[in-house]
Amino acid sequence: MSTRNVALASVLLVLPAVSAAQSSAPAAEIPRTAWGAPDLQGVYDFGSAIPLQRPVELGDRAVLTEEEAAVLEQRAAELFNDEVNRDSLTPPNYNHFWFEFGTTVADTLQSSLIVDPPDGRIPPVTAAEEQRRAAHDAGGGYPVRVLGGGIGMAGPEDRGLAERCILGFNAGPPIVPASYNNYLQVFQTPDHVVIFTEMVHDARIIPLDGRPHLPSHIRQWMGDSRARWEGDTLVIESSNYTPKRGYNISWMNVVGTGETMQLTERLTRVNANTLIYEYTYDNPEMFTQPFSASIPLARTDEGAVFEYACHEGNYGMMNILSGARSAGE
Repeated sequence: MSTRNVALASVLLVLPAVSAAQSSAPAAEIPRTAWGAPDLQGVYDFGSAIPLQRPVELGDRAVLTEEEAAVLEQRAAELFNDEVNRDSLTPPNYNHFWFEFGTTVADTLQSSLIVDPPDGRIPPVTAAEEQRRAAHDAGGGYPVRVLGGGIGMAGPEDRGLAERCILGFNAGPPIVPASYNNYLQVFQTPDHVVIFTEMVHDARIIPLDGRPHLPSHIRQWMGDSRARWEGDTLVIESSNYTPKRGYNISWMNVVGTGETMQLTERLTRVNANTLIYEYTYDNPEMFTQPFSASIPLARTDEGAVFEYACHEGNYGMMNILSGARSAGE
């Protein structure tokens, strides 16, 4: 578990055990397009102080009180402010000037982004997946499917997918809050929706016209997505992921390969300022049961999401490889 998640879990565990029941607000009138569909368009911030997985000690307790949420937000805002110049022997670390994890708990008052299973935790992997992972590692670890780190420094293929600017560490799919660049922009037409993420500036152009998925032999980094409306909710189903990637639980933890990845996402505009992004991951070859997350997206006044030019000036990759050569690797 990362330092951030340990700290957040500690906050949740010391809060008083009081009732988590919350009243349900009446449904707000949502904006609509000229053709009558819910208007999902805009720039949204999906940074959040809510941890992805619930601390195990909280069990099935899914909702915080407003007082508990306020304490969590205060602690989240203070997490990294002591990281700069901790000692004189190391370079300065990032603080909140650089990090943008998110410092707010949404009106949902969730104790975790994972909402199913009821314990708010990602289920264990299957025995078959454990065997596949061991065989992959024993075979040299190629292709590298983790986002960060890697298996060596002989060439860029040894490094993680985010280090190589192939996948963003939060852009998914599925989208999950991370340390910075937690913005996306949604565009709509009557027959397409576009989800444009800030991290590595990926744009998923998703048809709504009922066309079939691509043939199974055509595989893509972001998968092949098709969408439809179910009432006022946009449902997106994705498959055809490349086997060069897997399901990334975290920066250094990846499960399975894209060959068996199936993802269902849902976007629901609940009011003028909030879009609920939900995803369900159902893959019996990888996990012992399906799991789902619900992530509130806050609409911002920003006019556009600007390009994150990851490859241009990627000094990190150059320095990693050249440093290894200088060290005689």
